[in-house]
Amino acid sequence: MTLHVNANLALKAVPDETRCVGAIAIADRRAQLAAQFIPCGARVFDLGEGGGERLRDLMPFGCSYEAGASLTHGQGSLIHNLTGREFPSQAAIESDIVVMLGVVETIADLDSLFAHLQTYRHDVILSYCPTNLVGTEARKVRGFTNHLSYAGLVTLFDRYGFRIECTASVGDDEMLMRLTATNRVAPVSACDIAVISESDSGNFGDRLGRQMINTVLPGAARVHHMTFDTLDQARGDYDLVVVGVGNAMFQPLIGEGIVNTLARAKSAIGIFGTAYRELIPRPALERVIDRLDGWFAPYEDDILLYGRGRSNAVHLGDWLIEQFPLVEPSLDEPLQIGADIGPELPLDRMIELIQRHRRVYSARLHPLLCALTSAEYAAYTEEGSSRMPGIVSGKFRSMLVDVFGRSPPERQFFMVDRDAVARYKARIHGNIARLRDCIETTLRNVAAANV
Repeated sequence: MTLHVNANLALKAVPDETRCVGAIAIADRRAQLAAQFIPCGARVFDLGEGGGERLRDLMPFGCSYEAGASLTHGQGSLIHNLTGREFPSQAAIESDIVVMLGVVETIADLDSLFAHLQTYRHDVILSYCPTNLVGTEARKVRGFTNHLSYAGLVTLFDRYGFRIECTASVGDDEMLMRLTATNRVAPVSACDIAVISESDSGNFGDRLGRQMINTVLPGAARVHHMTFDTLDQARGDYDLVVVGVGNAMFQPLIGEGIVNTLARAKSAIGIFGTAYRELIPRPALERVIDRLDGWFAPYEDDILLYGRGRSNAVHLGDWLIEQFPLVEPSLDEPLQIGADIGPELPLDRMIELIQRHRRVYSARLHPLLCALTSAEYAAYTEEGSSRMPGIVSGKFRSMLVDVFGRSPPERQFFMVDRDAVARYKARIHGNIARLRDCIETTLRNVAAANV
Protein backbone atom coordinates (compact mmCIF):
# COMPACT_ATOMS: atom_id res chain seq x y z
CA MET A 1 0.00 0.00 0.00
CA THR A 2 1.39 3.43 -0.91
CA LEU A 3 0.30 7.01 -0.29
CA HIS A 4 -0.94 9.56 -2.78
CA VAL A 5 -1.64 13.22 -2.11
CA ASN A 6 -4.76 14.47 -3.88
CA ALA A 7 -5.65 18.02 -4.88
CA ASN A 8 -7.26 18.60 -1.50
CA LEU A 9 -3.99 17.80 0.27
CA ALA A 10 -5.38 14.51 1.62
CA LEU A 11 -3.22 11.41 1.82
CA LYS A 12 -5.31 8.50 0.62
CA ALA A 13 -4.60 4.83 0.18
CA VAL A 14 -3.99 3.60 -3.34
CA PRO A 15 -3.99 -0.17 -4.05
CA ASP A 16 -0.60 -1.54 -5.03
CA GLU A 17 -2.01 -3.07 -8.23
CA THR A 18 -2.77 0.40 -9.61
CA ARG A 19 0.91 1.16 -9.87
CA CYS A 20 2.50 0.33 -13.16
CA VAL A 21 5.93 -1.18 -13.60
CA GLY A 22 7.23 2.14 -14.97
CA ALA A 23 6.10 3.98 -11.85
CA ILE A 24 7.92 1.45 -9.65
CA ALA A 25 11.09 1.91 -11.68
CA ILE A 26 10.88 5.68 -11.30
CA ALA A 27 10.32 5.35 -7.56
CA ASP A 28 13.39 3.11 -7.31
CA ARG A 29 15.46 5.62 -9.27
CA ARG A 30 14.33 8.44 -6.97
CA ALA A 31 15.22 6.38 -3.91
CA GLN A 32 18.66 5.53 -5.28
CA LEU A 33 19.44 9.19 -5.95
CA ALA A 34 17.93 10.43 -2.69
CA ALA A 35 20.14 8.02 -0.73
CA GLN A 36 23.20 9.68 -2.30
CA PHE A 37 22.08 13.02 -0.83
CA ILE A 38 21.80 11.73 2.75
CA PRO A 39 24.77 11.89 5.16
CA CYS A 40 25.66 9.11 7.59
CA GLY A 41 23.78 9.20 10.88
CA ALA A 42 20.91 11.38 9.62
CA ARG A 43 17.39 10.98 10.98
CA VAL A 44 15.21 10.88 7.85
CA PHE A 45 11.49 11.68 7.81
CA ASP A 46 9.81 10.63 4.56
CA LEU A 47 6.70 12.76 3.95
CA GLY A 48 4.43 10.71 1.73
CA GLU A 49 6.71 7.65 1.85
CA GLY A 50 7.74 8.18 -1.75
CA GLY A 51 11.02 6.43 -1.00
CA GLY A 52 9.52 3.65 1.07
CA GLU A 53 11.43 0.56 2.03
CA ARG A 54 13.71 1.00 -0.95
CA LEU A 55 15.04 4.31 0.41
CA ARG A 56 15.31 2.89 3.92
CA ASP A 57 17.45 0.01 2.66
CA LEU A 58 19.72 2.28 0.61
CA MET A 59 20.46 4.90 3.27
CA PRO A 60 24.07 5.13 4.52
CA PHE A 61 25.38 3.83 7.83
CA GLY A 62 23.79 5.04 11.04
CA CYS A 63 20.65 6.59 9.51
CA SER A 64 17.16 6.15 10.90
CA TYR A 65 14.02 6.24 8.78
CA GLU A 66 10.44 7.15 9.53
CA ALA A 67 7.64 7.39 6.99
CA GLY A 68 4.55 9.54 7.14
CA ALA A 69 2.41 6.48 6.57
CA SER A 70 3.55 5.00 9.87
CA LEU A 71 2.33 7.95 11.92
CA THR A 72 -1.03 8.38 13.58
CA HIS A 73 -2.90 11.26 15.06
CA GLY A 74 -5.42 11.33 17.90
CA GLN A 75 -7.86 8.77 16.50
CA GLY A 76 -5.18 6.33 15.37
CA SER A 77 -5.70 6.92 11.65
CA LEU A 78 -3.09 7.83 9.06
CA ILE A 79 -1.79 11.34 8.95
CA HIS A 80 -3.77 12.80 6.09
CA ASN A 81 -3.04 16.52 5.93
CA LEU A 82 0.44 17.75 5.03
CA THR A 83 -0.38 21.43 5.33
CA GLY A 84 -3.12 21.75 7.94
CA ARG A 85 -3.19 21.44 11.70
CA GLU A 86 -2.39 17.72 11.49
CA PHE A 87 1.00 18.27 9.86
CA PRO A 88 3.36 15.77 11.56
CA SER A 89 5.23 18.43 13.47
CA GLN A 90 6.79 16.24 16.13
CA ALA A 91 8.23 13.82 13.56
CA ALA A 92 9.62 16.76 11.60
CA ILE A 93 11.20 18.27 14.71
CA GLU A 94 12.92 15.00 15.55
CA SER A 95 14.39 14.60 12.06
CA ASP A 96 17.47 16.00 10.37
CA ILE A 97 16.26 15.68 6.77
CA VAL A 98 12.75 15.73 5.32
CA VAL A 99 12.22 13.71 2.13
CA MET A 100 9.39 14.26 -0.37
CA LEU A 101 9.63 12.04 -3.44
CA GLY A 102 6.83 12.14 -6.01
CA VAL A 103 4.77 14.29 -3.64
CA VAL A 104 5.28 17.99 -4.28
CA GLU A 105 3.50 18.16 -7.67
CA THR A 106 0.30 16.83 -6.08
CA ILE A 107 -0.02 19.49 -3.38
CA ALA A 108 -2.20 22.45 -4.24
CA ASP A 109 -1.09 24.75 -1.41
CA LEU A 110 2.70 24.72 -1.58
CA ASP A 111 2.96 27.91 0.44
CA SER A 112 1.35 26.24 3.45
CA LEU A 113 3.63 23.23 3.12
CA PHE A 114 6.81 25.31 2.94
CA ALA A 115 5.62 27.55 5.75
CA HIS A 116 5.69 24.40 7.92
CA LEU A 117 9.05 23.28 6.60
CA GLN A 118 10.49 26.75 7.20
CA THR A 119 9.73 26.36 10.91
CA TYR A 120 12.05 23.37 11.31
CA ARG A 121 14.81 24.61 9.00
CA HIS A 122 16.00 21.10 8.17
CA ASP A 123 17.44 20.14 4.83
CA VAL A 124 14.80 18.93 2.39
CA ILE A 125 15.24 16.33 -0.37
CA LEU A 126 12.48 16.46 -2.97
CA SER A 127 11.71 15.48 -6.53
CA TYR A 128 9.81 17.65 -9.00
CA CYS A 129 8.79 17.69 -12.66
CA PRO A 130 9.11 21.36 -13.67
CA THR A 131 7.07 22.81 -16.52
CA ASN A 132 10.31 23.26 -18.45
CA LEU A 133 10.41 19.45 -18.77
CA VAL A 134 6.76 18.32 -18.55
CA GLY A 135 4.11 20.09 -20.64
CA THR A 136 0.48 20.88 -19.79
CA GLU A 137 -1.15 17.77 -21.27
CA ALA A 138 1.29 15.40 -19.62
CA ARG A 139 0.75 17.14 -16.29
CA LYS A 140 -3.01 16.67 -16.55
CA VAL A 141 -2.58 12.96 -17.25
CA ARG A 142 -0.39 12.57 -14.17
CA GLY A 143 -2.82 14.46 -11.97
CA PHE A 144 -0.45 17.26 -11.03
CA THR A 145 -2.10 20.11 -9.14
CA ASN A 146 0.65 22.74 -9.27
CA HIS A 147 2.70 23.87 -12.22
CA LEU A 148 6.03 25.54 -11.50
CA SER A 149 8.97 26.11 -13.78
CA TYR A 150 12.51 25.74 -12.49
CA ALA A 151 12.61 29.51 -11.93
CA GLY A 152 9.30 29.30 -10.10
CA LEU A 153 10.70 26.65 -7.79
CA VAL A 154 13.72 28.80 -7.00
CA THR A 155 11.41 31.71 -6.17
CA LEU A 156 9.27 29.50 -3.92
CA PHE A 157 12.29 28.11 -2.08
CA ASP A 158 13.82 31.54 -1.61
CA ARG A 159 10.55 32.94 -0.24
CA TYR A 160 10.66 30.43 2.58
CA GLY A 161 14.38 30.62 3.30
CA PHE A 162 15.73 27.68 1.30
CA ARG A 163 18.32 27.47 -1.43
CA ILE A 164 19.13 24.60 -3.78
CA GLU A 165 22.30 22.93 -2.55
CA CYS A 166 22.63 20.29 -5.29
CA THR A 167 20.56 18.54 -7.95
CA ALA A 168 20.42 15.33 -9.97
CA SER A 169 18.32 14.20 -12.90
CA VAL A 170 15.85 11.38 -12.16
CA GLY A 171 14.99 11.07 -15.83
CA ASP A 172 14.27 13.26 -18.82
CA ASP A 173 11.40 15.03 -17.07
CA GLU A 174 12.15 14.99 -13.33
CA MET A 175 14.75 16.50 -11.02
CA LEU A 176 15.88 15.60 -7.53
CA MET A 177 16.99 18.51 -5.35
CA ARG A 178 18.47 18.97 -1.90
CA LEU A 179 17.45 22.23 -0.23
CA THR A 180 19.35 23.87 2.61
CA ALA A 181 17.90 26.43 4.99
CA THR A 182 19.61 29.77 4.62
CA ASN A 183 19.66 33.01 6.58
CA ARG A 184 18.25 34.78 3.54
CA VAL A 185 21.34 37.00 3.47
CA ALA A 186 22.83 37.05 0.02
CA PRO A 187 26.44 35.87 -0.10
CA VAL A 188 29.08 38.45 -0.88
CA SER A 189 29.48 38.57 -4.64
CA ALA A 190 32.73 39.11 -6.53
CA CYS A 191 34.64 42.09 -5.14
CA ASP A 192 38.09 43.65 -5.39
CA ILE A 193 40.20 43.71 -2.24
CA ALA A 194 43.69 45.08 -1.68
CA VAL A 195 45.79 43.59 1.13
CA ILE A 196 48.77 45.64 2.26
CA SER A 197 51.39 43.82 4.32
CA GLU A 198 54.60 45.14 5.81
CA SER A 199 56.91 43.46 3.33
CA ASP A 200 57.42 40.37 1.23
CA SER A 201 60.63 39.36 3.02
CA GLY A 202 59.19 35.94 3.85
CA ASN A 203 59.72 36.00 7.62
CA PHE A 204 57.72 33.64 9.81
CA GLY A 205 55.06 36.11 10.99
CA ASP A 206 54.43 37.75 7.61
CA ARG A 207 54.09 34.38 5.89
CA LEU A 208 51.55 33.26 8.48
CA GLY A 209 49.71 36.58 8.24
CA ARG A 210 49.23 36.22 4.50
CA GLN A 211 47.90 32.73 5.12
CA MET A 212 45.49 33.99 7.80
CA ILE A 213 44.04 36.84 5.78
CA ASN A 214 42.82 34.42 3.13
CA THR A 215 40.68 32.63 5.74
CA VAL A 216 38.60 35.73 6.53
CA LEU A 217 38.09 37.14 3.02
CA PRO A 218 35.04 36.08 0.96
CA GLY A 219 35.65 33.21 -1.41
CA ALA A 220 34.56 35.30 -4.41
CA ALA A 221 37.03 38.09 -3.66
CA ARG A 222 39.70 39.12 -6.18
CA VAL A 223 42.72 39.92 -4.01
CA HIS A 224 45.61 42.23 -4.87
CA HIS A 225 48.54 41.77 -2.48
CA MET A 226 50.85 44.74 -2.01
CA THR A 227 53.44 45.96 0.45
CA PHE A 228 54.11 49.46 1.77
CA ASP A 229 56.93 49.64 -0.78
CA THR A 230 54.61 48.95 -3.74
CA LEU A 231 51.71 51.29 -2.95
CA ASP A 232 52.31 53.04 -6.27
CA GLN A 233 50.68 49.96 -7.86
CA ALA A 234 47.41 50.54 -6.00
CA ARG A 235 44.28 51.16 -8.03
CA GLY A 236 41.53 53.54 -7.04
CA ASP A 237 38.52 51.23 -7.28
CA TYR A 238 38.98 48.68 -4.47
CA ASP A 239 35.82 47.66 -2.65
CA LEU A 240 37.96 47.06 0.43
CA VAL A 241 41.52 47.82 1.45
CA VAL A 242 42.98 45.75 4.29
CA VAL A 243 45.96 47.38 5.99
CA GLY A 244 48.14 44.76 7.64
CA VAL A 245 47.95 41.03 8.15
CA GLY A 246 48.45 41.13 11.91
CA ASN A 247 51.92 42.68 11.75
CA ALA A 248 53.05 45.96 13.36
CA MET A 249 52.86 49.50 12.00
CA PHE A 250 55.97 51.60 12.62
CA GLN A 251 57.98 54.36 11.04
CA PRO A 252 58.61 54.96 8.20
CA LEU A 253 55.58 52.96 7.03
CA ILE A 254 53.12 55.64 8.15
CA GLY A 255 53.16 58.22 5.36
CA GLU A 256 51.23 59.85 2.55
CA GLY A 257 51.26 56.69 0.45
CA ILE A 258 49.03 54.71 2.77
CA VAL A 259 46.80 57.70 3.51
CA ASN A 260 46.21 58.36 -0.20
CA THR A 261 45.48 54.67 -0.84
CA LEU A 262 42.87 54.63 1.92
CA ALA A 263 41.32 57.89 0.69
CA ARG A 264 40.50 56.25 -2.67
CA ALA A 265 39.08 53.02 -1.22
CA LYS A 266 35.34 52.41 -0.89
CA SER A 267 35.96 50.85 2.52
CA ALA A 268 38.97 49.94 4.64
CA ILE A 269 39.93 47.99 7.74
CA GLY A 270 43.20 47.63 9.58
CA ILE A 271 44.62 44.45 11.11
CA PHE A 272 47.84 45.74 12.63
CA GLY A 273 49.50 46.68 15.87
CA THR A 274 52.21 49.20 16.65
CA ALA A 275 55.92 48.88 17.39
CA TYR A 276 58.73 51.26 18.36
CA ARG A 277 55.98 53.54 19.64
CA GLU A 278 58.32 56.26 20.82
CA LEU A 279 59.21 56.89 17.16
CA ILE A 280 55.63 57.01 15.82
CA PRO A 281 54.27 60.49 15.05
CA ARG A 282 50.85 60.25 16.66
CA PRO A 283 49.03 62.59 14.21
CA ALA A 284 50.23 60.50 11.25
CA LEU A 285 49.00 57.25 12.79
CA GLU A 286 45.67 58.84 13.72
CA ARG A 287 45.19 59.95 10.11
CA VAL A 288 45.43 56.30 9.10
CA ILE A 289 43.10 55.05 11.85
CA ASP A 290 40.53 57.77 11.08
CA ARG A 291 40.18 56.43 7.53
CA LEU A 292 39.42 52.88 8.66
CA ASP A 293 35.92 51.48 9.02
CA GLY A 294 37.39 49.16 11.62
CA TRP A 295 40.79 48.83 13.27
CA PHE A 296 41.42 45.34 14.67
CA ALA A 297 44.43 45.71 16.93
CA PRO A 298 46.47 42.72 18.15
CA TYR A 299 47.21 44.13 21.60
CA GLU A 300 45.34 45.96 24.33
CA ASP A 301 48.28 48.36 24.49
CA ASP A 302 47.41 49.50 20.95
CA ILE A 303 43.83 50.25 21.95
CA LEU A 304 44.80 52.12 25.13
CA LEU A 305 47.44 54.20 23.37
CA TYR A 306 45.75 55.00 20.06
CA GLY A 307 42.20 53.62 20.07
CA ARG A 308 40.76 55.00 23.28
CA GLY A 309 37.41 56.65 22.61
CA ARG A 310 37.28 55.48 18.99
CA SER A 311 34.20 53.52 17.94
CA ASN A 312 36.13 51.84 15.12
CA ALA A 313 38.87 50.38 17.36
CA VAL A 314 38.57 46.72 18.44
CA HIS A 315 40.98 44.52 20.42
CA LEU A 316 41.37 41.48 18.17
CA GLY A 317 44.34 39.78 19.81
CA ASP A 318 47.25 38.22 17.98
CA TRP A 319 45.32 36.13 15.47
CA LEU A 320 48.37 34.11 14.38
CA ILE A 321 47.89 31.92 17.45
CA GLU A 322 45.07 30.33 15.44
CA GLN A 323 47.78 28.66 13.36
CA PHE A 324 49.32 26.88 16.37
CA PRO A 325 47.56 23.88 17.93
CA LEU A 326 48.00 23.10 21.61
CA VAL A 327 50.44 20.16 21.71
CA GLU A 328 52.76 18.40 24.13
CA PRO A 329 56.54 18.83 23.57
CA SER A 330 58.87 15.85 23.43
CA LEU A 331 62.46 17.17 23.44
CA ASP A 332 64.42 18.36 26.49
CA GLU A 333 67.08 20.05 24.35
CA PRO A 334 66.53 23.85 24.47
CA LEU A 335 65.72 25.60 21.19
CA GLN A 336 67.20 29.03 20.49
CA ILE A 337 65.61 31.12 17.72
CA GLY A 338 67.61 34.09 16.51
CA ALA A 339 66.46 37.36 14.97
CA ASP A 340 67.41 36.24 11.47
CA ILE A 341 64.91 33.35 11.20
CA GLY A 342 63.98 33.08 7.53
CA PRO A 343 61.98 31.05 5.04
CA GLU A 344 64.29 28.05 4.91
CA LEU A 345 61.60 25.65 6.14
CA PRO A 346 57.93 25.42 5.11
CA LEU A 347 55.58 26.89 7.70
CA ASP A 348 54.20 23.57 8.88
CA ARG A 349 57.69 22.17 9.38
CA MET A 350 58.79 25.28 11.25
CA ILE A 351 55.78 25.09 13.58
CA GLU A 352 56.40 21.39 14.19
CA LEU A 353 60.07 22.06 14.96
CA ILE A 354 59.30 24.80 17.50
CA GLN A 355 56.59 22.77 19.20
CA ARG A 356 58.83 19.76 19.83
CA HIS A 357 60.88 21.58 22.48
CA ARG A 358 60.08 22.00 26.15
CA ARG A 359 62.30 25.09 26.47
CA VAL A 360 62.34 27.77 23.76
CA TYR A 361 64.25 31.05 23.63
CA SER A 362 63.22 33.44 20.84
CA ALA A 363 64.36 36.78 19.55
CA ARG A 364 61.38 36.87 17.16
CA LEU A 365 57.81 37.51 18.26
CA HIS A 366 55.73 34.90 16.48
CA PRO A 367 58.06 31.96 17.00
CA LEU A 368 57.65 32.79 20.71
CA LEU A 369 53.86 32.86 20.32
CA CYS A 370 54.09 29.46 18.65
CA ALA A 371 56.22 28.16 21.51
CA LEU A 372 53.65 29.27 24.09
CA THR A 373 51.22 26.65 22.74
CA SER A 374 53.61 23.80 23.52
CA ALA A 375 56.70 24.68 25.60
CA GLU A 376 56.93 24.31 29.36
CA TYR A 377 59.41 27.19 29.65
CA ALA A 378 60.03 30.17 27.36
CA ALA A 379 62.26 33.23 27.18
CA TYR A 380 62.58 36.18 24.82
CA THR A 381 64.57 39.24 23.81
CA GLU A 382 62.83 42.38 22.60
CA GLU A 383 63.76 43.57 19.11
CA GLY A 384 65.83 46.74 19.13
CA SER A 385 65.36 49.65 16.73
CA SER A 386 67.87 50.05 13.94
CA ARG A 387 67.10 53.78 13.83
CA MET A 388 67.59 54.72 17.48
CA PRO A 389 69.62 52.88 20.15
CA GLY A 390 67.73 52.00 23.30
CA ILE A 391 64.29 51.85 21.62
CA VAL A 392 62.72 48.39 21.49
CA SER A 393 59.66 47.17 19.61
CA GLY A 394 57.49 46.62 22.69
CA LYS A 395 55.59 43.85 20.88
CA PHE A 396 56.78 41.06 23.18
CA ARG A 397 55.61 42.87 26.30
CA SER A 398 52.24 43.71 24.73
CA MET A 399 51.62 40.13 23.66
CA LEU A 400 52.68 38.58 26.98
CA VAL A 401 50.50 40.96 28.99
CA ASP A 402 47.54 40.04 26.80
CA VAL A 403 48.13 36.31 27.26
CA PHE A 404 49.28 36.08 30.89
CA GLY A 405 48.32 39.41 32.42
CA ARG A 406 51.99 40.26 33.04
CA SER A 407 55.24 40.45 31.14
CA PRO A 408 58.12 38.35 32.52
CA PRO A 409 61.62 39.88 32.35
CA GLU A 410 63.70 39.50 29.20
CA ARG A 411 66.31 36.74 28.85
CA GLN A 412 64.89 34.75 31.76
CA PHE A 413 63.01 31.52 31.29
CA PHE A 414 59.49 31.61 32.73
CA MET A 415 57.01 28.80 33.23
CA VAL A 416 54.27 28.84 30.58
CA ASP A 417 50.73 28.88 31.99
CA ARG A 418 49.06 26.53 29.50
CA ASP A 419 45.57 27.26 30.84
CA ALA A 420 46.07 30.97 30.17
CA VAL A 421 47.26 30.21 26.64
CA ALA A 422 44.19 28.01 26.02
CA ARG A 423 41.84 30.77 27.25
CA TYR A 424 43.59 33.33 25.07
CA LYS A 425 43.44 31.05 22.05
CA ALA A 426 39.70 30.45 22.52
CA ARG A 427 39.07 34.18 22.82
CA ILE A 428 40.97 34.91 19.61
CA HIS A 429 39.00 32.21 17.78
CA GLY A 430 35.75 33.99 18.61
CA ASN A 431 37.19 37.40 17.68
CA ILE A 432 38.27 36.13 14.26
CA ALA A 433 34.70 34.96 13.57
CA ARG A 434 33.46 38.47 14.38
CA LEU A 435 36.14 39.96 12.12
CA ARG A 436 34.95 37.74 9.26
CA ASP A 437 31.35 38.89 9.81
CA CYS A 438 32.48 42.53 9.87
CA ILE A 439 34.27 42.15 6.53
CA GLU A 440 31.22 40.57 4.89
CA THR A 441 28.89 43.24 6.31
CA THR A 442 31.20 46.00 5.10
CA LEU A 443 31.30 44.55 1.59
CA ARG A 444 27.51 44.15 1.48
CA ASN A 445 27.14 47.82 2.43
CA VAL A 446 29.55 48.78 -0.34
CA ALA A 447 27.60 46.67 -2.86
CA ALA A 448 24.31 48.25 -1.74
CA ALA A 449 25.77 51.74 -2.10
CA ASN A 450 26.87 50.95 -5.65
CA VAL A 451 23.39 49.91 -6.78
